[in-house]
Amino acid sequence: MKNKSILAFLFLSLSFTACKDDKLAPIQPNAVKPTTVTEALPHDTDDPSIWINPADASKSIIVGTDKDTDGGLYAFDLNGKILKKSIVLQRPNNVDIAYGLIIDGKKIDIAVTTERETNKIRIFSLPDLEPIDNGGIPVFEGDAERDPMGVSLYTRPGDQKIFAIVGRKTGPTGSYLWQYELSSGNGKFAAAKVVRKFGTYSGKKEIEAIAVDNELGFVYYCDEQVGIRKYKADPALNDNKELAFFGQKDFKSDHEGIAIYKKTDSTGYILVSNQQANSFMVYPREGVKGNPNKHNLLAEVPTSTIECDGADVTSVNLGPKYKNGLFIAMSNGMTFHYYAWDLIQKRIDEGKEIK
Repeated sequence: MKNKSILAFLFLSLSFTACKDDKLAPIQPNAVKPTTVTEALPHDTDDPSIWINPADASKSIIVGTDKDTDGGLYAFDLNGKILKKSIVLQRPNNVDIAYGLIIDGKKIDIAVTTERETNKIRIFSLPDLEPIDNGGIPVFEGDAERDPMGVSLYTRPGDQKIFAIVGRKTGPTGSYLWQYELSSGNGKFAAAKVVRKFGTYSGKKEIEAIAVDNELGFVYYCDEQVGIRKYKADPALNDNKELAFFGQKDFKSDHEGIAIYKKTDSTGYILVSNQQANSFMVYPREGVKGNPNKHNLLAEVPTSTIECDGADVTSVNLGPKYKNGLFIAMSNGMTFHYYAWDLIQKRIDEGKEIK
């Protein structure tokens, strides 16, 4: 009955989006079917992030953006049910989560989202999804090109300081991304200061998807329709040299959401949305033997998501349905799709065998 319900939902979702835009890419016949599909949001889903409940991982939540002038952040449980909506936000675009920001002497887990129409980042406490930023923090101040879109959080292993790497709709090559150190500001609210500007930009479309690998210290971002770029994440290194540029010939059109699955502290997969193909391209997190910055394509995994923007993944055991982790991806139709990691791993293994 459960599988029939999911299939029915996918059919209705595809029918809705097909009516809305008959140019959307079709789902591939061999696509992986989701374990769960969330309740639909009012406007336009874009990007999810996973918060792991430290007391009971089976009670973890998904935070996702609803991108509209009357939008917001939504919290979902692992069954896809809406738990809460944040205060109204003006076109929240992407979201990421970090643990242990010190505010007023207390460690607080946070969700950070870009609020595009106000040119700010917004910071919320977790799991209660309440704002702790005193109305928001302006970004790209002094630049004519602002419109924040992508965001990813880097927690530096040495001192646990948290940094937000923020992208925008367009910007200059060499300083397209700005990196902010987050702190407690006056003690009661979160604050941020610019500590770095970096990032090559082709000028072809935009940079939205950003992902950070805390353990290995790298940041990846998609230069849409061009490729995936890799840099060091720690601003203290004062190193803005591009380490890798890969995936240039693997995509149908747009390079979108990035998710990093960690098998160990140093191994795993980088999954990137091949948006117009309704699939994810999979690369080795650790690179190849002798060269950690060479990321060859391992496999392509077709999913039931329709033109996916954002994605996230964890390898943490979240309970019986998600023993080896959870992969979550946005889909047109105003939903997010949950996939038990084993479904994705199976396709990666099959792809490796074919290659």
